Amino acid sequence: MTTDSLPTTASTTPAPGRWVVDPTHSSVEFVVRHLFSRMRGRFNDYEGVVVIDEDPSRSTVEAVVRTGSVDTAIAARDEHLRGEEFLQADQFPEMRFRSTGVRLTGDDRGEIDGELEIRGVTRTVTLTVEHLGTAGDPWGGTKACLSAYTEIDREEFGVSGNSPLPAGGLLVGRTVRIELNVELTQEA
Repeated sequence: MTTDSLPTTASTTPAPGRWVVDPTHSSVEFVVRHLFSRMRGRFNDYEGVVVIDEDPSRSTVEAVVRTGSVDTAIAARDEHLRGEEFLQADQFPEMRFRSTGVRLTGDDRGEIDGELEIRGVTRTVTLTVEHLGTAGDPWGGTKACLSAYTEIDREEFGVSGNSPLPAGGLLVGRTVRIELNVELTQEA
């Protein structure tokens, strides 16, 4: 057996119960257009809880991301992103997500509707989610892995920092893709 073929359960969703995000084995990332390329970044401080109901449509998700933990591997850019034009991390230290509905769309896929709050502005978003598998870990616990993404218009959240280009257009794109790779630990 290779590490790419770990055994997982056949269930289409993790077992009912309370699951907590393991930040050591998860990532909260974003991608935004910058000039002609795509710039990637991440947040390093976050937490979340997923409660799976017997009826998956009644499951819930809550998550908090600390804006001061933004990391693009360039210290000066990170400070700029924490500032007034972008995340305003001193005044709005947290971004929050709270689910409002869950739909299964396939054997291992679903959508999670919810309210995303950035800079004190709340908008409705839909996360497209894939359940990558559930398995026991070497220490007797149970892990489930999910991958999810959504796209937002950052200006709808008041994140409007930008610079005009000499030939027209803007330096930073409005659309931000949010990508989550989450390893969950089931609470006993």
